[in-house]
Amino acid sequence: MSSLHFETMTPITKGWSSDTKYLVTKKDGRKYLLRISPIEQYDRKKVEFEMMQRAMALGVPMCQPIEFGICDEGVYSLQSWIEGNDAEEIISFLSDTEQYTYGLHAGQILKKIHSVPISSTQEDWDIRFNKKIDRKIQKYNDCPIKYENGQVFIDYINANRYLLKDRPQCYQHGDYHIGNMMIDNEGKLQIIDFDRDDYGDPWEEFNRIIWCAHIAPIFASGMVNGYFDNDIPIEFWKLLALYISSNTLSSIPWAIPFGQSEIDTMLNQAKDILNWHDNMKNPVPTWYKGIL
Repeated sequence: MSSLHFETMTPITKGWSSDTKYLVTKKDGRKYLLRISPIEQYDRKKVEFEMMQRAMALGVPMCQPIEFGICDEGVYSLQSWIEGNDAEEIISFLSDTEQYTYGLHAGQILKKIHSVPISSTQEDWDIRFNKKIDRKIQKYNDCPIKYENGQVFIDYINANRYLLKDRPQCYQHGDYHIGNMMIDNEGKLQIIDFDRDDYGDPWEEFNRIIWCAHIAPIFASGMVNGYFDNDIPIEFWKLLALYISSNTLSSIPWAIPFGQSEIDTMLNQAKDILNWHDNMKNPVPTWYKGIL
């Protein structure tokens, strides 16, 4: 790699990101995360880097953006390296109180991320998201694999689209769940992988909380409570059920190219969601444990 000089470069293969990632060290022995993307993504990656800088300035505990530029292989960003453990790997070994406390922190951090100032103006949320819903329903209907009871998701969405009207929009992490969190060597929660950042309804950001709920329902409950400061509007649960239904519909077409094991994961996940919500008759999921 002629234009970037490091003492060591170790490839990182974990995760779904399309970026090429390395653990690199400089001459002084300091470690960093290096992410490289195709040069065509320059504008997108520049905005991503700048938004991460804004989040860092607000005190979000995260992989910190250090350097951005062009190299022989494309566009790169250099970020701080976090020493610690993946939160999803150790959360189950922690006490209920610790799980809940980390969940509260995750919710409070998300609130902070959503306060990052944004300059771009977006199309009205209901117009924008309804287009997305229509595409997802079409893809699901065209898909050769269907969920048992999958129509329930479509019926729920169509009955609750009105909730999308006049929703605010903010900066979003874009993939906020326990798989993109670490617990550092000081025991502090850190947020990683901002490469799917976006703008949208702040409540939509919870659409991946099902990954948290599978692993640690107490953590997931804490996350909601921390975000809302223990005062959760029923409209939140209704809208979240719509966002999760929408995501679930697109999960099967997404999974097919990755093979049977991903298909099975999504089929099982849909079953869990229908169980948690009593076939979408109850917007408050049974994984939610209330205020502990």
